[in-house]
Amino acid sequence: MNLRRWLHNHSLKLLAIRDTPEAIAGGVAIGIFFGFTPLLGLKTISAILFAWLTGSNIIAAVVAGALHDLVLPFMPAIYLLEYKVGFWLMSQPHQWPPGLRRMHWEPHAWRNWTTFLTVGRPLLFGSVICATPVSLIVFAITKTILSRHQKKKAEESARTEREFKNVGEDGSSPQDDRKTCNSEDEPSPPLF
Repeated sequence: MNLRRWLHNHSLKLLAIRDTPEAIAGGVAIGIFFGFTPLLGLKTISAILFAWLTGSNIIAAVVAGALHDLVLPFMPAIYLLEYKVGFWLMSQPHQWPPGLRRMHWEPHAWRNWTTFLTVGRPLLFGSVICATPVSLIVFAITKTILSRHQKKKAEESARTEREFKNVGEDGSSPQDDRKTCNSEDEPSPPLF
């Protein structure tokens, strides 16, 4: 599938949602936020739950989570950056984590809970720190785009309504085209 067409289709889905720009932008921001977290398998469920709790649009959160999958090939580099940021912020005194070549890569060590505590906490904390500004920027951009789109849509709807009313004022309304029923004419058939 063409990447540009895929983006266009998903952006049209966001524009077609009937809700306030704030609710849709909130859902998009929540979906992007949880897209940055290392909670594999829980991202969509977490986005739906937080969108529901905050009154944001749930569909927008799910669509944004799908849009975030575009950066999936870059997620190892993003997770590494998040781990480094989290490790640096959580260490006292602040220091960068040891290089990847100095880490222990034995398979049994990765299945241990202590590995989750040593690697998972900084990764999760770093993902929250990195995802927050990105989500806020996405919220502002999405709200601006949706506000403009909904304003343009309302103006087009009002213009169409005025044009329809103007057609009725010049004497050629669509109601004049209907056949009127007199007592001599046959009664018109029922509508239902």
